[in-house]
Amino acid sequence: MPRRAHSNKPIRESLIALALLAAVAASAPVSAQQQSREGFQTAAPHALLMDAATSAVLFEKGADDLVAPASMVKVMTAAVLFEEIKQGRLKLGDEFPISENAWRRGGAPSGGSAMFAALNSRVRIEDLIQGLVVQSGNDAAIAIAEGIAGNEANFAGLMNKRAREIGLTKSTFMNASGLPDDMQRVTARELARLAKYVIETYPDLYMYFGKPEFTWNKIRQSNRNPLIAMGIGADGLKTGYITDSGYSLVGSTVQNGQRLIVVVTGLKTGKDREQEARKLLDFGYRAFESRDLFAANAIVGEAKVYGGAVGSVPLVSKVPVKILLPRGTTDKITARIVYNGPLMPPVEAGAEVARLRVIRGTTQALDLPLYAAEDVRQGGLVRRALDAAVEFGSGFIRRAFSKS
Repeated sequence: MPRRAHSNKPIRESLIALALLAAVAASAPVSAQQQSREGFQTAAPHALLMDAATSAVLFEKGADDLVAPASMVKVMTAAVLFEEIKQGRLKLGDEFPISENAWRRGGAPSGGSAMFAALNSRVRIEDLIQGLVVQSGNDAAIAIAEGIAGNEANFAGLMNKRAREIGLTKSTFMNASGLPDDMQRVTARELARLAKYVIETYPDLYMYFGKPEFTWNKIRQSNRNPLIAMGIGADGLKTGYITDSGYSLVGSTVQNGQRLIVVVTGLKTGKDREQEARKLLDFGYRAFESRDLFAANAIVGEAKVYGGAVGSVPLVSKVPVKILLPRGTTDKITARIVYNGPLMPPVEAGAEVARLRVIRGTTQALDLPLYAAEDVRQGGLVRRALDAAVEFGSGFIRRAFSKS
């Protein structure tokens, strides 16, 4: 495995491609329908709109505030279950029991959203998935948690472990259903990242989120996601409501090959939730256009290497680098390569060593991994001595300035 710089190395940033980015921004045509990010408004206290292909954030409002997720937590419940299936530890035809706890707290007696699974019955995992993501059944969520981990507390541990593995650093999960818990909190930004992860990692299982209805125990229920029935290319994810969360939604739509992910939370009514989510999606598809920055595997920049046979390594993106810009934008656009460095050899070709971050105005419009384009082996004694002298001098200067 390639070694990276130790965590106490300074964060290195280098401005790149500014001329290219300026030209891209200048070439964006002014449209009669243009609507700048600053001019767009939403009634949602917390909202985020993301382009799935590039992870570009098109709009955000309170996106890093911690909020109660309500039933949107079931996206993480599904993610844990989907991973068990992907790894072959579970199959769609396997069955989980419906315990008295799952039935009483999440089923018919609870008065909340339920798939209405019968007490002490056994339900196939495929049916529990549909009860979870179509009907938003709390009984399905609890049965899944108990079937995988024995109880919800243990399952919440798996949820949090999985969250950290996929880069969700702020969110905390306490149960599988989304029932009220003062410690269970997420952010709109991390909900969007979770949605993108589920869509891309489990495409064959994600399709259950988009089913328009599901019948269980002779009770037919429509998908609770209002976007599904709008004819706008929506194919899934979840709504949520408890008193602490207000009416909330994480959803995804595809139009003309472009997938957008929308999150809104804290709205006063279900109708508000539906309207604000639709308004954000319409804004994203109408008011932005794509601009190419770099082709896949094109050299984007370089990272310094300490004590290597060469002093730097070229960096590439494995996918085309594109940015979505508001039509007629006047926002300042900057790009940086960010990494902990200098890197320490050996560095292997293909190792992720940095990130490309593009800022549009005050919005982080792009955040993509960058990879070493070639191997870098350890340099000779003279080279290492020269690098040590340069690094010592740089560190002295940084310390001097930090004290001034």
